[in-house]
Amino acid sequence: MKKLFFLLVFIAASCSSSKLDKVNGISFVSSREELSQQHIAPVLDIQANYAAIMPFGFIRDLDSPELVFDSDHQWYGERREGARQYIQKMHQNGVSVMVKPQIWIHRGEFTGNMKMSTEEDWKKLEASYENFILLYAALAEETQSDIFCIGTELKTFVNERPEFWNSLIKKVKNVFHGELTYAANWDEYAKTPFWSQLDYIGVNAYFPLCENQNPTIQALTEGWQPWKTKLRKLAKQEARPILFTEFGYRSMDFTGKKPWLVDSNQMDVNLKAQADATQVVFDEFWNEDWFAGGFVWKWFMQHDQVGGHEDNRFTPQNKPAESVIRRQYAQVKKSSL
Repeated sequence: MKKLFFLLVFIAASCSSSKLDKVNGISFVSSREELSQQHIAPVLDIQANYAAIMPFGFIRDLDSPELVFDSDHQWYGERREGARQYIQKMHQNGVSVMVKPQIWIHRGEFTGNMKMSTEEDWKKLEASYENFILLYAALAEETQSDIFCIGTELKTFVNERPEFWNSLIKKVKNVFHGELTYAANWDEYAKTPFWSQLDYIGVNAYFPLCENQNPTIQALTEGWQPWKTKLRKLAKQEARPILFTEFGYRSMDFTGKKPWLVDSNQMDVNLKAQADATQVVFDEFWNEDWFAGGFVWKWFMQHDQVGGHEDNRFTPQNKPAESVIRRQYAQVKKSSL
């Protein structure tokens, strides 16, 4: 009966809301320096109404329980002090914030594969991760940030230690009183067990769409349909909107084949493929009542020094995809979420 009640509330809210209430976000990359108005101007220019601020913790290996965070050895933007300054500067410019603390494992190992070899190490990791998350949940509360993300792409950790995550969510709610999400990888979100305890079903939307070297709008659109059906079903089932905690494409050939690739390959630059893939995401999702919006991956502080027509990486900066984002984000302004 309780679940039915929440489902009816969700449906009513969906029907009364519209595409005007969307998170039009960017994933703001931490830097060595403070955030200035010069750095904010390009964010405002693309009409973003949200920024994900991402302080980092570091782990040596996939089976290491030692999480280092808020250290003097880290870049300014990766620490609590820097994250606070970034948040405050965004707020001063009318940009809402999702605080999204993340883990980096040495050599760029995938966080979803992190797994401890002993119960003792699991306990050490849990204690360290809890301190990490509660530190930034407190910062999110102090800065009146809108959304807090309790983790990013931690599939094995979530699957192996469900009791820890249930406990952590309760502790976060005692500290932070805004909205909560978790950034599940595209192949993880369907089995994430605690969506009912959060406000958004967070998905890092790197779904494989097609294997074409030069993907067409039609091929990309068709590639989205089975994934979109599953996302819609889960949103209705959990009575929670889907939030793309990350979405984006590299400006290279075969961009829809394995969109999660972060390697340093020399694949030919394909600016049109990135722009088209980005447009298809907007066309497929931004008008859906069960969809809350998302955060483009990724946006660098030094706008004039990144991206460009010879870059095959994720950032849309100084590429045709930037214009696609600006055009979409300019259509809607955040009223309330």
